[in-house]
Amino acid sequence: MNARTEPAAAKPRSPARPPLVRELLLVAGLFLVYKFGRQLATGHTGEAFRDAHRVWDLERTLHLPGEGSVQSLLLHGDTFAHLANTYYATVHFPATAAFLIWLYLRRPAHYVWARRVLAAVTAAALVLHLVFPLAPPRMLAATGLVDTARIYGPSVYGPPQTDHLSNQFAAMPSLHFGWALMVAIGLIVATRSRWRWLWLLHPLLTLLVIVGTANHYWLDAIAAGALLGLALAVIHLPHRTVTTAGRAQEKLIPAAGPAEPVEPALVGAGR
Repeated sequence: MNARTEPAAAKPRSPARPPLVRELLLVAGLFLVYKFGRQLATGHTGEAFRDAHRVWDLERTLHLPGEGSVQSLLLHGDTFAHLANTYYATVHFPATAAFLIWLYLRRPAHYVWARRVLAAVTAAALVLHLVFPLAPPRMLAATGLVDTARIYGPSVYGPPQTDHLSNQFAAMPSLHFGWALMVAIGLIVATRSRWRWLWLLHPLLTLLVIVGTANHYWLDAIAAGALLGLALAVIHLPHRTVTTAGRAQEKLIPAAGPAEPVEPALVGAGR
């Protein structure tokens, strides 16, 4: 009777989770660099309003739908406007942070990929904020839009002249939309549930909120989507590596002679 061994199935090697302290310092450092960089773009009021007129006119030339059609839906009652302002003020950072934390704990390889993509998109957005300051539509009288956050609350911005914590002339591109779209794409890629495509509701709702509250133009979201597309094209999701050691041993053991029985050997044993 021939004794044969079953080849050992090669199992994917689990990707190493990056050191927690290093990741916390890295993410915090990127955030501080971004906040500091945004401050470099402040003070370009005249240029920001000139660019705003150009963007508004370009949207009309392209026959994009008016932002006012979205805002009119929110102005049917105080409740809708207040909810939209609350979503704008409170969901952006916590949702992105929760997304990264979940990936770090459950999908380390996806976490590294998502963190790199978000960092690339944010860095590119910072450069665009510096070279193309843009006043949001709520500041541009030609749009006919109202500042829903100022009227209905809550508002994350103060008067531009006294608001030293944020750059209100950094509308292009919209990181609210860019980050929300990346959260949806990352969760769709990292999960296998049949319901995972519902994550696209997050960027869709974010898009309606940023436009309806007059914080962004349609083109701000389009620019963010384009930057994200470029980042995803360059930064690929790493595939899990497969152990190749011992593959040469994955073969049948010759039959043992009757006088010298041989115990079946496990492939890769003793590694």
